[in-house]
Amino acid sequence: MIGDLHTAAMVSADGSVDWLCLPRFDSSACFAALLDDEGAGHWRIAPVGAGRCTRRRYRGDTLILETEWETPDGAVRVTDLMPVRDRAADVVRIVEGLSGSVPMRVDLVLRFDYGHVVPWVTRTDDGIRAVAGPDAVLVASPVALEGRDMRTVAEFTVAAGERVPFVLTWFPSHQLQPEPPDADAALAATELYWNRWSGRSTVYGPHRDAVQRSLVTLKALTYQPTGGIVAAPTTSLPEQLGGPRNWDYRFCWLRDATLALQSLLTAGYTDEAQAWRDWLVRAVAGDPADLRIMYGLDGRRRLPEETLDWLSGYADSAPVRVGNAAAEQLQLDVWGEVLDGLALTRSTIGSGDDDAWAVQRALLDRLAGNWTEPDNGLWEMRGPRRHFTHSKVMAWVAVDRMIDGARSFGLPGPVRSWERLRAGIRRDILANGYDEKRNTFVQSYGSTELDASLLLIPRVGFLPPDDRRVIGTIEAIQRDLTEDGLVLRYRPGASDDGLPGGEGVFLACSFWMVDALIGAGRRDEAETLFERLLGLRNDVGLLSEEWDPHASRQLGNMPQAYSHFALVRSAFHLLAGGASTTQDRIPIAAEAAASEKE
Repeated sequence: MIGDLHTAAMVSADGSVDWLCLPRFDSSACFAALLDDEGAGHWRIAPVGAGRCTRRRYRGDTLILETEWETPDGAVRVTDLMPVRDRAADVVRIVEGLSGSVPMRVDLVLRFDYGHVVPWVTRTDDGIRAVAGPDAVLVASPVALEGRDMRTVAEFTVAAGERVPFVLTWFPSHQLQPEPPDADAALAATELYWNRWSGRSTVYGPHRDAVQRSLVTLKALTYQPTGGIVAAPTTSLPEQLGGPRNWDYRFCWLRDATLALQSLLTAGYTDEAQAWRDWLVRAVAGDPADLRIMYGLDGRRRLPEETLDWLSGYADSAPVRVGNAAAEQLQLDVWGEVLDGLALTRSTIGSGDDDAWAVQRALLDRLAGNWTEPDNGLWEMRGPRRHFTHSKVMAWVAVDRMIDGARSFGLPGPVRSWERLRAGIRRDILANGYDEKRNTFVQSYGSTELDASLLLIPRVGFLPPDDRRVIGTIEAIQRDLTEDGLVLRYRPGASDDGLPGGEGVFLACSFWMVDALIGAGRRDEAETLFERLLGLRNDVGLLSEEWDPHASRQLGNMPQAYSHFALVRSAFHLLAGGASTTQDRIPIAAEAAASEKE
């Protein structure tokens, strides 16, 4: 992935930009080969006849990608970047000869509206201009570009020490075209930006490089104008090859953004936390009864879902979806995530005049009236609503954090009433969400199924990490909810999630197991599992949503924020020796034990 804090491009190991939405993450794609074939739009720069690169890497702690090939004619490097946005959106690609003299080929296929619209292309003094409706693109290079069979191609040779730039610039077609940036100046400015940003990190320890790469990835998933964080920059990468579990993740989930916030705060990135808090308060302001689980980049609430039938899907995994119908679901855990996140920002970076407290109280008032309702749960199940144990636990978290806010900061609220509500939710969970005979919490009330979200019970402070019920749940999940030692989020068929087919193991859940094992005093197991999870990253340190333990490949949208902030949290947990550096809430865990006596 390369990006400019407004959108992101996905670059394959053979030197092709196969995915790019302009001008924003949630805009339509002009390169959509990722979800079909090259005819849906791509931009490849590579040695003639070459396939997969010899090696590739990010330059230090930046988002600048370097791809290298060693060929019989010599070696060459392509450096890809997107300068942090000023006025226009740019993709800069610089071809550099390392040794010998290497014949190169450029193949550019611009297709707007997710591969559906062929633009009108004209020549310019230094390249081409392509226009289709509201979109216009300039491509500038000293290399002569030629139109051939509805695509733009070029062939040239690069010798050792030579540098050949290509710059793609998007702008609204009704506006004056901007001046493309100088490629080398853009490279220098982009490197400076990311080095300064990474230089603010407080990360250290044996896993520093993996953690910082995850943090850079999370930053790259941030929409700078509003501070919202997208779950992933892609849509419809399948959770099962050939299956229908293909979703659009180019939106801001409250749950995902909150957990990403925890990771950023852990590493010292308070500016991002403040921007997220401001985005969150704006997004949820209004009627608390209308709280959505996700929002658009700008806070919009309606995200209608549709399918793009002209795209075959990644590896023929149809349908390709844009928008997400899950936005209309009831997921009670979101109230807990939001109130937990706002509590964390208040305790970490302060609250100013604390305009968020009124919003928090309104949200809690709403939750107090509907926490007993069934919902769709953390995993956005499209089957029947039910009483998910994790949802109830997060309702408890919501009340608990409000009590803590009132006590710690002197904020107004009916604390005694909230204390009674918290105790009532706790009793309900222990009576209905825990199976005494099997000594494990269960996915939903009245069910015998397990769910990986139960591993979060100690992390949010509902029970101490060494509680026998927590230990029993860990052991039950290890025994009955794993494949090849990695944790499934649930069993799709048995859990009746309303969809056919299956899925891989959900990577964040295995990181949750790492955290749970540390809390249970089983550090050696935790370290072994963590090291294995690090080995599942791709060659440049990125994680998708899931892993296929049978085919040994990543599945689902990528890079996935959920996986990366789970990596960051587990790494810090290991470094701290079992006590989280930001939110292990030992006082709250003690408070929970006292509440049980109530």
